[in-house]
Amino acid sequence: MSPKDQRKKNPLQHLIAGGCAGFVESSICHPLDTIKTRLQLRRQSQTLDAIKARSSLMEPALRLKHSLAEPLATIQRGASLTEPSHKMVLESSNANVGTAPNTTSTRTIKYSGTAVTASLGPIGTAKRIIKREGFFALYKGLGAVYCGIVPKMAIRFLSFEQYKLGLGKLTGASQTNTSLIFSAGLASGLTEAILVVTPAEVCKIRMQGQYNSMMDPAQLRNRKYTNVFQTAYTVVREEGVGALYKGLVPTMLRQGCNQAVNFTAYQYIKRKVMDYQQTSELQHWQSLIIGGFSGGMGPLANNPLDVVKTRLQKQVVIPGKEPKYSGLFQACSLIAKEEGVFALWKGITPRLMRIMPGQAITFMTYEAVSSMLYRNKIL
Repeated sequence: MSPKDQRKKNPLQHLIAGGCAGFVESSICHPLDTIKTRLQLRRQSQTLDAIKARSSLMEPALRLKHSLAEPLATIQRGASLTEPSHKMVLESSNANVGTAPNTTSTRTIKYSGTAVTASLGPIGTAKRIIKREGFFALYKGLGAVYCGIVPKMAIRFLSFEQYKLGLGKLTGASQTNTSLIFSAGLASGLTEAILVVTPAEVCKIRMQGQYNSMMDPAQLRNRKYTNVFQTAYTVVREEGVGALYKGLVPTMLRQGCNQAVNFTAYQYIKRKVMDYQQTSELQHWQSLIIGGFSGGMGPLANNPLDVVKTRLQKQVVIPGKEPKYSGLFQACSLIAKEEGVFALWKGITPRLMRIMPGQAITFMTYEAVSSMLYRNKIL
């Protein structure tokens, strides 16, 4: 827009531009989120003998069914586990599976006749998912993401602009004030966490966490969670409405922190670049680079919240039984005690790989659509 054109943007422009940004971003980046979730749900043990097949938080290759309630079983090194239509043998190139989150140990997995040798890192996880479950398994939970991310991004950008305007009127601060932007971003993150993110992520994580092959019609028919609406219905029926809000507190903290840092960094760098160029808007490639940089700052600080949130949302609460993870601080303490402090940063590499390009695409798309709607006087 020209410097002389200072028309106030219609809130619907922020809503539409944010929704478009969410759709484009999730369509491109969802496989990285699936890999991140699998890494966070894998528990590291000191030896392979200690790994239990029933735990949904263990190495996915040890799962025989996608059911979240299986009998306790223990796999000894070199042993095989057989059930109808399923056979898996686990071997290791190292007797110990290291406790560091970025271990380089490798495993050979035979699943339904397919042997997969891969590291336990992001690339190895992606390779195992594709070999064992098919390429489209990387897009598990995408329906839940669409149902969540389009309204989430719409609410994020709309609420950010409205909070910024409201706080500016309340405090008399400039719209470019750093503290004002930080507060508006924080409030925006809390809003999206309550209205959209938590229920959508519970459904997404349940769908991503079940280890059924996308290439086996029998397994597809028998999987517990099939789509976002059926997943939400199943969770509510079995565990109550409150189960859709598992992990609400860490989700609010994560989203609030993320958006506070994200918007503050993006708006600050954007303003400096425009002042240097003496322009009123960024070029698309500039929005892409600045969005990616600002998007990577939050996850480095709040990854423990993301790990705890994932664990809380994944576990199934059985009436009469005490859940393993009961709250934010208890879960942090227990994970650090059982798996080491670095376990709280599990999935940071694929999370950065997911969030940084995701935020780059989001901001570029938002700026492009918003600018197009503004210039053409749409709405």
